[in-house]
Amino acid sequence: MTAVKLEYEFFARTDPGRVRANNEDAVAIDAQAQLALLADGMGGYNAGEVASGMATTFIRTEMGRWLAEAGQHLKAFDLRRAIEICVGNANQAILGAAEANPQYAGMGTTLVVGIFQGSRLMLGHIGDSRCYRLRGGRLEQITRDHSWLQEQIDAGLITPQQAALSSSRNLVTRALGVEDDVLIEINEFKVEPQDLYLMCSDGLSEMVSHEDLTTLATAVLPLEDKARRLIEAANANGGRDNISVVLVQAGPQENKRGFMSRLMRTA
Repeated sequence: MTAVKLEYEFFARTDPGRVRANNEDAVAIDAQAQLALLADGMGGYNAGEVASGMATTFIRTEMGRWLAEAGQHLKAFDLRRAIEICVGNANQAILGAAEANPQYAGMGTTLVVGIFQGSRLMLGHIGDSRCYRLRGGRLEQITRDHSWLQEQIDAGLITPQQAALSSSRNLVTRALGVEDDVLIEINEFKVEPQDLYLMCSDGLSEMVSHEDLTTLATAVLPLEDKARRLIEAANANGGRDNISVVLVQAGPQENKRGFMSRLMRTA
């Protein structure tokens, strides 16, 4: 049985929300390289904005160049190693900028990076920005938060319901640009036709319930309209943080010779 060839559609949008004056989130996509990035910065004096912008710009440029040179048929090990190297280099660049500019001291950022190759997604993440997958009407979080609260849940010390009410929701245990060595978690997923992947900052996931996210994600709309509605929902619930959304829609590759082939067969 011939495997279905997939093609991908990308869309990204970020919004400052209704409370914060500046936007410390950053998003980036490279449709040709089939690469998607999202980052949520932290640090005073707009330093978070610097960190997230550096991370997405650096990794998109370096990873996009590597993917263009390496071609389509890549081994999983090579993809993982490329992500680790690019993220490590971005980490050093952010640390260097903080050292050279005292006003940037202590800045850092979360990160989600996804590379789509054929029917494979190589997904890396650091911190509490998330990636969800919508498949068959079911929305599932496929990243695991690197946060103090998630560690408490994993240890059985608190329940997810208690975590939702905690004032410590923003304490991340991993971030880019904070230490010399950065630990990125990388997982591989098999992509199926019609899968929708939703990357987001906590400005969306903390403001919109899982049920509402599912409803909004399953709406039959262009990706641009879907992203706009997701952001509008977060703002309608208070918009207490910056809100970022990256959507990646998988679909079967259109057979552009299909009509002529059918014509020839019926001749």
